[in-house]
Amino acid sequence: MGLVGLYVSRVWTRFGGPGPANGRSGTMRKIGTVLAGGLMLGLAACGQAPEGPPEKVVATAAPEAPPGISLSDARVQLPAVSGRPGVAYFTISQSSGPPRQVAGVTVELAGRTEMHETMKKGEAMTMEPIETVPLESGKSVEFAPGGKHIMLFDLDPKLRFEDSVKLTVTFDGGDKATAPARVTTVNDMEGMN
Repeated sequence: MGLVGLYVSRVWTRFGGPGPANGRSGTMRKIGTVLAGGLMLGLAACGQAPEGPPEKVVATAAPEAPPGISLSDARVQLPAVSGRPGVAYFTISQSSGPPRQVAGVTVELAGRTEMHETMKKGEAMTMEPIETVPLESGKSVEFAPGGKHIMLFDLDPKLRFEDSVKLTVTFDGGDKATAPARVTTVNDMEGMN
């Protein structure tokens, strides 16, 4: 008899089940039966494994994306001060196909976006707009802090209440790839360093 069975047996005997003559009424026997049954169901449910594997959210390119294109690690960082621009980061990879150019990026709930790159000019760091970003077969391009990134202007205040938004990359031929971008704050990003 397992641990659960031993416990149920003791509860059953204590609350009027078969055992030494205890003189308890039928009501106590019924209460004991209900308690023992509830305990067995509760313990049985605790031991069950969850059905199927845990759900995993993966940022993948949308169905209309060109073959071989994938987007990963997409995130939108909200500004520390409301009314200021936000920024978006992601990695785009091309496993096959002809060379392409990233012609633009849009982010849901951002009124306007611009591709920028942070560069060192002399002793100073500068940020300059860029028109296109080349993408070659077998290569990845990372949009990350201190390098290429997407500036987000005219942010909708509702963005603060979202967990994720759509980030869409447009290529020079008009093809598009879309992925969910996790919405973060400056405080969220501090823990990632």
